[in-house]
Amino acid sequence: MATKIDYIGELWRLPMRPRNPDEAHRQSSFLELFFDLCFVVAIAQAAAQLHHALAEDHILSGIINFAMVFFAIWWAWMNFTWFASAYDNDDVPFRIATFVQITGALILAAGVQRGFADQNYTIIVLGYIVMRIGLVTLWIRAAFSDPERRATNARYAIGIVVAQVGWVAMLLSGYWPFWCFVAMVIFELLVPVWAESKKETPWHPGHIAERYGLLTIIVLGESVLAATNAVQVALNQQGAGFDALLAVIGGGLLILFSMWWLYFSKSAAKFLSSIRVPLTWGYGHYFVFVSAAAVGAGLAVNVDHIVGHTAIGDLGAAASITIPVAIYLCMLWFLHIRHYKLKWMYKLLFPAAAVAVLLSTFSSWPILTTGLITVTMVGLGVFRAHHDRKAS
Repeated sequence: MATKIDYIGELWRLPMRPRNPDEAHRQSSFLELFFDLCFVVAIAQAAAQLHHALAEDHILSGIINFAMVFFAIWWAWMNFTWFASAYDNDDVPFRIATFVQITGALILAAGVQRGFADQNYTIIVLGYIVMRIGLVTLWIRAAFSDPERRATNARYAIGIVVAQVGWVAMLLSGYWPFWCFVAMVIFELLVPVWAESKKETPWHPGHIAERYGLLTIIVLGESVLAATNAVQVALNQQGAGFDALLAVIGGGLLILFSMWWLYFSKSAAKFLSSIRVPLTWGYGHYFVFVSAAAVGAGLAVNVDHIVGHTAIGDLGAAASITIPVAIYLCMLWFLHIRHYKLKWMYKLLFPAAAVAVLLSTFSSWPILTTGLITVTMVGLGVFRAHHDRKAS
């Protein structure tokens, strides 16, 4: 027995040395990819609940619940991602702590439906407790192993624990006003700002950009799956408007393909230098991810609307697609495009396209029109890149 305890102690004392932020060819590990894949379960649950809320014309409550639940999913993913970028040494304790966080994410996913239906966040908070046990353990290990950044890592551990105490206090009180949730969100967002102000952790710009790109792909893939499932149900219905269904399918594919293309048209790693820009960029991606997930829910809503399974009107169904696509375009402009030295016409293309997408809400074929707008943006981008290559 003593031998086993000694062995566990030796594992705990393994050093967790910081990674080199200038490391060449830094890529996401297989464990990180597995971590992302498990988070898809929670994202899919949240998107499915938004789909049902919008279809039943519970628009405001559905959007608020979706935004709250998605924040919990995104914030847990983001906390681990930035830590792993700085301290992923892939040893046994690191893997176990990561598995603990994955377990917490799956518990969180199991509580999404209750959170939407009854505003019962007990299971979600329980999942967060499990996730943060794993994360705080890692920050404490890093504090012991990296004397140069000990204060920074200790601040992370303390901030996360205090924040979790706040969530548990809300749960025990049974009091979940929206303003209190917003206050807790602000506190959570300030923890990295406070911690990194002491001394920055050695996160890797290229690795961080890749990690965010991978989650974008996963969220878009989930949207494809949600739309596919909805189309499969619609095709089994009698009397479904085939022309309208084709317009939604075709327009939806154009939108999703364009969203991928536009996101990866520019690399973010080049301008992720000091912590100020990455924090804005990292936090702003909440709206990229949430809008991408909402597009899948919106496509499913529009398919349901065609077969008459919704209480929502024509404008509401159209807006369930056009609004998240417009948000996605605006955030891509804000987070990516504006950092590059481009002609003003190309920089204004994204905001202008977002306005055009919103106006397409009132067209006869809103989904198809939106798809044509986003594809036009892709085509203009390809033409500009080709022109720049010829000019150089």
